[in-house]
Amino acid sequence: MCGIVGYVGNKSVVDILIDGLEQLEYRGYDSSGIAVMCDTEIKVYKAIGKLKNLREELCGHEKEFSSTTMGIGHIRWATHGAPTLLNAHPHTCNCGNLVVVHNGIIENYKELREDLAKSGCVFKSQTDTEAVAHLVARKYAQCKDLKEAVRLASYEIEGAYALCVMHNECKNTLVITKRNAPLLIGIGDNEFYAASDVPAIIKHTNKAVYLEDNQIAELTPESMEIVDIENNKINPKIEILPWEPVALSKMGYKHFMLKEIHEQPDVIRNILVGRLHAPDEHVVLNEVKLNHETLTHLERIQIIACGTSLHAAMIGKYLIESFCGISVDVEASSEYIYRKTVTNERTLVIGVSQSGETADTLTAIKQAKAKGAHILIVTNRPDSAMAREADSLIPVNAGIEVSVAATKSYIAQLMAFYLLALYMSEIKDSIAPSTLTSLKTELMLLPQKIEQILSQKDNIQNVARNYANTKDFIFIARGINYPTALEGALKLKEISYINATGYPAGELKHGPIAMLDETMPVLSILMNGSVYEKLLSNSEEAKARNARMIALTNSRDEKLNYLFEHIIKVPDVQELFSPIIAIVPLQLLAYYIAEFLGKDVDQPRNLAKSVTVE
Repeated sequence: MCGIVGYVGNKSVVDILIDGLEQLEYRGYDSSGIAVMCDTEIKVYKAIGKLKNLREELCGHEKEFSSTTMGIGHIRWATHGAPTLLNAHPHTCNCGNLVVVHNGIIENYKELREDLAKSGCVFKSQTDTEAVAHLVARKYAQCKDLKEAVRLASYEIEGAYALCVMHNECKNTLVITKRNAPLLIGIGDNEFYAASDVPAIIKHTNKAVYLEDNQIAELTPESMEIVDIENNKINPKIEILPWEPVALSKMGYKHFMLKEIHEQPDVIRNILVGRLHAPDEHVVLNEVKLNHETLTHLERIQIIACGTSLHAAMIGKYLIESFCGISVDVEASSEYIYRKTVTNERTLVIGVSQSGETADTLTAIKQAKAKGAHILIVTNRPDSAMAREADSLIPVNAGIEVSVAATKSYIAQLMAFYLLALYMSEIKDSIAPSTLTSLKTELMLLPQKIEQILSQKDNIQNVARNYANTKDFIFIARGINYPTALEGALKLKEISYINATGYPAGELKHGPIAMLDETMPVLSILMNGSVYEKLLSNSEEAKARNARMIALTNSRDEKLNYLFEHIIKVPDVQELFSPIIAIVPLQLLAYYIAEFLGKDVDQPRNLAKSVTVE
């Protein structure tokens, strides 16, 4: 799910909704829709594709909604159900009297659907959201109070959500609520706005209330009433929104880093927009100028990067070699520029940088270009100096990243390498079509799996609390997740200043095992796949030296309970895609440890966001 907007007041609502959705277009979507309260009934208008299609759909209906002053709108990136009119938001109950828009994921929607169907509800879509419409409608039939109906329904809904709800019998009432998804209320003169992000409302008002989890707000033109899930009245804190774009982006989170971690599902959706439409379609990388002839004549691929981008590059090496069978070298940019490199016109050099201005990488790119190499840049800034040196370009579309510790830009870089490796394999015809379809299907499911992790953070906080006072930390993994261990260690040392190190688990007994005792935490990235049993054995070796053992795993093997002091569980995923899933809990672990220690999470000492000196 992507963006929502709502309005109740005294102005014509359709222009407000459409403009708000336009401000949220950067999130990416495959359909859009609005619902408006007309004189006799709620009218719903939907369209597949870009927002211009919804604008066209509204043409000719102006008389129906010209005087309407309340409505809700939505732009969507599919999680449950294909991008069709039936699956597009807003969704209604059976009688059409109640309408809802939703961001997030309802984890227990299947159970809700089964229960609601037994009571006569007929489902028209494949979405998880429609279950909410039927559930709230059922509660409203019992209590005849929309805010109360939403509150009661909240007890039965599991997952992450931001909801805006209207009912035909409540002509001037908009009810909203949220859990683990952003939602704010904009305050005007005898009017209120609801939105999932500031840009949707900032031109109308700079006064806002950030709704907290499990709070329910009832908005009318004259009033705003907020209660918690237990029906206790809340006195909201009204904040003045700053106008500077960077400052806008904290969205009520305590730190930019935490907000940016939570943005990662939408970052993945955004990078897929226009590049991967369906599992049975080809990857589209319009700015990548590689063809069959180019790849046939390649002798080598070199990937150069620094810091977090270097870890993404290491996973990129694994993917390209696995998918395409082409030899790949990965090197820190700062080392590449000070030695004689074997680079020529038969070399593809991939530079990876969040800012596109990293001095070492920029210098290395210029050196490689002078030797005739094809330059491909992966960056978050397509207007950067590095991008201007590129023969091919993959913009990662992560948006502004304020926190010094990279989170969402790392996920975006990984996604760029997944798409590039798939793209190259299609050109080379190196993967069977059925396997390609399976890989793309899994790739498109990643956002909702990350949302599951983000909706269940309590265990990660508990682990962080138990290890916040440690002086050292070891991360171990094998195969494709060795770089994940390095990145997890980097995140922890960047913002908590704990001495954290990542190792290939097989190397533990070749020296590092000497450090293990009852004071040393060892976190095993133990994902199902080809190296699971080997890593389990390495974990047992560490346990035998009295290390404090933590597992990050998608395994449901009960014997892990006897080996590990703490277990962080993540959704099941194919081994090739496990780095995307595994890094999110490690980001959160680093964040919560740093927070418990009282560190400056967003601006850790000695570090800068963009390193523009060698």
